[in-house]
Amino acid sequence: MQTNGAGLIVRLLERQGITTIPGIPGGASLPLYDALHGSAIRHVLARHEQGAGFIAQGMARATGVPAVCLGTSGPGATNLLTAIADAKLDSIPLVAITGQVPRAMMGTDAFQEIDTYGLTIPITKHNYLVSSARELLHVIPEAFRIATSDRPGPVVIDVPKDVQLEAITVDAWPEPGRADPATDCTSADVLGAVALLEDARRPVLLIGAGVIAAGASDLVRRLAERGSIPVAATLLGLGAMPAHHPLFLGMVGMHAARATNLILEECDLLVGLGIRFDDRATGKAAEFCPHARILHVDVDASELGKIKTPTLGIQADVGAALRAFMAQINPRPRPAWSARVAELRAAHRLAMPGADDTCRPYGLVRAVAALAGDDVIVTSDVGQHQMWVAQAFPFTRPRQWLTSGGLGTMGFGLPAAIGAALACPDRRVVCFTGDGSLLMNIQELATAAEEKVRVTVILLDNAHLGLVRQQQELFYGGRFHASRFVAAPDFAAIARGFGVEAYDLATASRPAAVLAHALETPGPCLVRVPIAAEANVYPMVRPGGPNREMIDRDAPVSRATASDDTENGGDDARPTP
Repeated sequence: MQTNGAGLIVRLLERQGITTIPGIPGGASLPLYDALHGSAIRHVLARHEQGAGFIAQGMARATGVPAVCLGTSGPGATNLLTAIADAKLDSIPLVAITGQVPRAMMGTDAFQEIDTYGLTIPITKHNYLVSSARELLHVIPEAFRIATSDRPGPVVIDVPKDVQLEAITVDAWPEPGRADPATDCTSADVLGAVALLEDARRPVLLIGAGVIAAGASDLVRRLAERGSIPVAATLLGLGAMPAHHPLFLGMVGMHAARATNLILEECDLLVGLGIRFDDRATGKAAEFCPHARILHVDVDASELGKIKTPTLGIQADVGAALRAFMAQINPRPRPAWSARVAELRAAHRLAMPGADDTCRPYGLVRAVAALAGDDVIVTSDVGQHQMWVAQAFPFTRPRQWLTSGGLGTMGFGLPAAIGAALACPDRRVVCFTGDGSLLMNIQELATAAEEKVRVTVILLDNAHLGLVRQQQELFYGGRFHASRFVAAPDFAAIARGFGVEAYDLATASRPAAVLAHALETPGPCLVRVPIAAEANVYPMVRPGGPNREMIDRDAPVSRATASDDTENGGDDARPTP
């Protein structure tokens, strides 16, 4: 077959099963776009490269299948960096292909030249600067293999313009890149893990994104039921265990129910499955689960002992490990521990004030959940609204909840929702966002309108960077600065200007009916819900503090200055992965 480098890329992507690619063209990537013109691959024109990256992430997160995004050289590539870094921290299989200036012009500070290879080394699982068209026969399949094997992650392929134009004859096509076989446990690891589980009187399973990536949710449920073991989840582990399951404790960490953190405080064995002991989950790591031995299973060996030293650390695919454990674990009731867990849960239930009011945060989340049904996909931006949803939405399945965890990126929610809707067109997608977060990538409303995606944007508008304001109230002596938006955009009017149907519950006489109608809209829709600026999300652990020391809404506000462990934040404060 006679083609050029650009045509070769497109053909190899087709062979990988890629059907949809978001991106924005530019001079250095025009040969690739010329090749796409005759392809069956559908191109989605984003309005910002960061939006393109998050659209691709939404596709990958909703399906578990690697997704592709495109950018040109220079600002096109640098605009992709945040989405790539976000994928790295949350272990999302993403392949980003960027154009580059011709090889002869590299190093001359040519127009729109930037060192994409060098910039992306720290934020990718692997990256390539392609030096010839023939290299692409190896690089494209290998990129997909790397992105999906073991711990998933992003791969960048930077392709100079002259490489895209270089003629090539292809005699034989390489096999599409596929994930390597799952990493199994050793027999010694299995025996050690089973011994720890059998010896434990007060075990807890703590599950993370690795459980979802491994497709191991059903195995977690079966292990929990067989051993009468309560289950908590990190932010990114929500959905791996149905929220209604009697053994499920909810989210752990900074904004967990007090009962959940107290149960972990009393456990004598913590079984960490596909987690990385992030600070938003553990609080002060040295005081996390202080009485517990730790069994940590993760496919990434670098996570074992990085934050907490395990009694037994096992490098293995979580699904493979759980299957091996289940083969040797006998059913075991733990009546005393079950009774204590029930006692703590009854004494420290998560308070949800306003849960029956559609125009207050908890009531809004619960109303959307009831109206949208179990099949809905939920995305969120980062901030108070993210935590209200994590606390109150009854997730029932893996890949139902898509949110930015490790990087905590404002602007994630809308484009990720578009990607999820493109990948799963038969499912309704709901994006919970805040006014600060929505403004980060609001231009993607135009993409949503153009693609006619089934996305309902639920905007909780408090005219503030809500979680920044909350931290300033609680930890910075109430000295509010740069957390309030003085301008008051008419978000419903803005959405309509982009061609998106929109409603404002501030003017609705029957808010619940308007919300129900919005969720039935066949295309994109935005619903603005004004909420009180002083509404805080509780409980809350002080950043850098131990999880047992939670601030409740009725507790006196501490005006102490934040410790050195407190970090900056966005809409935000970068909560719990």
